[in-house]
Amino acid sequence: AYPDGRAARAAVAARHGLPVERVLLTAGAAEAFVLLARALKVHRPVVVHPQFTEPEAALRDAGHTVGRVLLRAADGFRLDPAAVPEDADLVVVGNPTNPTSVLHPADVLASLARPGRTLVVDEAFMDAVPGEREALAGRTDVPGLVVLRSLTKTWGLAGLRIGYVLADPETVAGLERAQPLWPVSTPALAAAEACVAPRALAEAA
Repeated sequence: AYPDGRAARAAVAARHGLPVERVLLTAGAAEAFVLLARALKVHRPVVVHPQFTEPEAALRDAGHTVGRVLLRAADGFRLDPAAVPEDADLVVVGNPTNPTSVLHPADVLASLARPGRTLVVDEAFMDAVPGEREALAGRTDVPGLVVLRSLTKTWGLAGLRIGYVLADPETVAGLERAQPLWPVSTPALAAAEACVAPRALAEAA
């Protein structure tokens, strides 16, 4: 049978205490970067660096001119929200950031939210943080927030390609329209259900 993602989507939603309309399953977090770059109508995207290179590469491939906020080693790669241009309508930041491993405070990242701005927080490695402190996944009070998660890190499943997006229903619907049909395979969907189950979360913790 063709892949049916409804059960896995519901499992991810339950894991974060969200309605299913706020969840989009993707072929790894990398697919989500491509979907965001192609589906969102933005004019001034900014990526906070050092950062995983895929978000900027996806934006450039989609024809965007990408601005950069460069964090300094002398500051411990800590983020000063004032360094992000006020007119940026898309901001991408990792938390914890790959490759620096810096964990930004959730309130600092939330302070980047603005009307008309999409705030993308890449939490692909958040499940490596004890208690997932500073996570924004599951938050619905931050306007324009898009959280990306990967299920391949802790469980060593990089070859299965499974991740997900957490965002408002309108953003999720727009990204879903940009996806190819059946983007996540049946084995990856089964892995998603398993990896967000209470037993798996307990084992990971």
